[in-house]
This record gives sequence, C-alpha cells and structure tokens, in this order.
Amino acid sequence: MQDVAKSKTGISVRLTDERWTHIVEEHSEMAGLRHEVLDAITNPSMILEGRYGVLMAVRDILEGKYLVVVYRETHNDGFIITSFTTRQKRFLARRKKLWPV
Repeated sequence: MQDVAKSKTGISVRLTDERWTHIVEEHSEMAGLRHEVLDAITNPSMILEGRYGVLMAVRDILEGKYLVVVYRETHNDGFIITSFTTRQKRFLARRKKLWPV
C-alpha cells in the first residue's frame, strides 16, 4: 500500500509501506506520525534544498521542534526517502530556502 500527497509544485509524492517501515525503524519518534509526514509535503512551513537533488519539506510540530521530510521529485513523480524530527534550527538554517522565497 502507498499514500500520496501533492507537493507545492503539484507533483504526486508517494509514501510506500516499505519506506514507512524504514523511517519508523530508523527514527522511532516517527511512529504514529504518518499523516503528519504526508501533510508536511502538502502544507510545509518551508522547503529547503537538500544534497544530491533532494528536497526537504519542513513543518513546525512543537515550539522549537521540526518535522523534516526528505523527498525527491522528477518531472511527473515523487517519493519520500526518509523523515525525522529535529530541534536543531542551525541544521535547517544552513540549507538554501526554496519556498517560500
């Protein structure tokens, strides 16, 4: 099974069960946040440039805590690579902000 969310560019971004299992196994704090991950793609606070052509949708989830969803888009398709939470605003500030400009 897979869920799909529309990105700010209108691309359908997939979250497969395999990727979700990987995310939860590597980042146990993500358990129960599948809906929030998809919502971060559709309604991010900001989109940052990641390494190697990936995008990072960032959403504030608590005061000083951010949900980061790493995903890739092609011209007609997209998929989620991983997701995690962070309190390190410095980590986010080092990235180039793509949206909003």
